[in-house]
Amino acid sequence: MHDAADGEVRAYELVLRYIEAGILDGRYRNGELLPPERDLAALLNVGRPAVREAMRVLSTQGLIAASAGRGGGTRLVSAQDDALARIFRLHLAVAGQGITDLTETRIALERASVWAAAKNVDSEMVAELDKILRAMHHDDQIESFNSLDTDFHVLIARAGSNSLVADLTVAIREAVKDPIREASIQMEDWQSFRLSLIDEHQAIRDAVAAGDCAEAVAQTERHIRRAYHSLIGVSGV
Repeated sequence: MHDAADGEVRAYELVLRYIEAGILDGRYRNGELLPPERDLAALLNVGRPAVREAMRVLSTQGLIAASAGRGGGTRLVSAQDDALARIFRLHLAVAGQGITDLTETRIALERASVWAAAKNVDSEMVAELDKILRAMHHDDQIESFNSLDTDFHVLIARAGSNSLVADLTVAIREAVKDPIREASIQMEDWQSFRLSLIDEHQAIRDAVAAGDCAEAVAQTERHIRRAYHSLIGVSGV
């Protein structure tokens, strides 16, 4: 029984290595169908349960999605931000200082993305930032306000034209969403905190719109550190 189990592990790992190699060498691209289960099993001389196990692993990693019906099958998808968010949430669950580590990582990422956004500023992005800020001014509900806060930072991250930085930014924001919400609920005067966050976002927006990279970086780091210390002081997140 032990040998059979070991053989099955080797079989599904063989399928994983084959698909990973195909992604790396360009045989399989985002949005494309992978070969059917029976074809992979025959090609790699493994059982179909091994193929299904490999697909389960790839699905958990956020790399594939299955669809039924005509034209359906298993496709490669670009959903790495969801997979990364799950990894970061697990990191928070097992590491005592997880949120501190993620905050420092977020600062490093957002320093780079806001610099790029200010360097390559365009009127459309500024208009979108203004739209989010107007919504933040009128939103006094914790859940929806925090979503707008996330939208603001993700917009800047995506403006830097580095999809990995943007995906990591989204993942970290998603990973700390629940601790931020809980800390916000515990605040005695969250409304004052909300107004200060709006002012800080406005300062970031102004620096980006002016194309002032150094000021945009300084304002972004100041904002993240201040918000983190305010929240951790409330709940110890």
